[in-house]
Amino acid sequence: MSRTWKYTTAMAALAFATSLTGAQAETTLRLSTYVNEADIRYQGFQHFADLVAEKTGGSVKVEVFPSGTLHGWSEGVDSVQGGVSDISWINADNRLPCYAMTSLYPAEISLENQIELDAAFAELVREEAANVNLVPLLNSNYTYDQEWWFEEPIEDLGKLDGKLVRSIGPLVSLMIESWGGEPVFVAPKEVFQSAERGVVDGINMGVATYSSWKLWTVMPYMVNANLFYGNVNYMMNKGKFDALTADEQAALTAAATETETWLQPLYEGWVDQQVGNAVMQGGGAAVSISDDQRASLIASVRDQWDAKADEACGAELAGSIRDLFAEHAP
Repeated sequence: MSRTWKYTTAMAALAFATSLTGAQAETTLRLSTYVNEADIRYQGFQHFADLVAEKTGGSVKVEVFPSGTLHGWSEGVDSVQGGVSDISWINADNRLPCYAMTSLYPAEISLENQIELDAAFAELVREEAANVNLVPLLNSNYTYDQEWWFEEPIEDLGKLDGKLVRSIGPLVSLMIESWGGEPVFVAPKEVFQSAERGVVDGINMGVATYSSWKLWTVMPYMVNANLFYGNVNYMMNKGKFDALTADEQAALTAAATETETWLQPLYEGWVDQQVGNAVMQGGGAAVSISDDQRASLIASVRDQWDAKADEACGAELAGSIRDLFAEHAP
């Protein structure tokens, strides 16, 4: 009798405490990102988490893990499938061959309608993602700031003359090889040490990430080239997404789009400020290539990449993706 009384009393106390503190989140989602807390995009993820809590009335909570603390650069798919994270950046992975070949694509892109462009791209790879239990959720603003750095000025990005250049994926590796260099994979957190020790002669990286990791001091010469569309998509475990209520799913999707819209001007302004600060302080230099140079460099790899995309996606889907990029050309 006393045991039953104690149990009943304990449960009543728990119910009373819950009523005082408010409803607890029924679902907690772990969001993993490679950006660190000094990066403006970290504020974007925090904004996303706040919107999700607001739109779901607290039934869904997003916890943000920066600086690759949950998994490494190439482990996004494994992490989400294995439950290490629930939402992660997805790099070029063989289990997503079409996404791997088109999330970076040699094309000159206007960013005037980037939110719509990124959303349309994510929709085109949605079926492939579903086949490996993933749902595209958040689009990065990757196209805006992915550029090239060297220790000293170079005359022609298309003549790398054996330089070892940090690559982020297959397209960049093809570019580096086509232009006479050698691609080297280095995870973001290891780039500073690699540059400082001479492991690489050049770096391909986003300006935001580059600046957050204080890389201007080791590779101060930037080539602003604008050579490709880029979208490092943050995807969610499909099983976990499907387990949410319809209202929660809608809230998550709406929060993602609103975050992209909220972050874009802040992100672009922050990137511009980082470049400006580096140049003004005398530690960096930034040059832009001409329109003719850009067209020539893109053309030097476009045919090869088109063929790879056709093989990875099928000609029809690859064609739809290219048509999308063409719609958003300058």
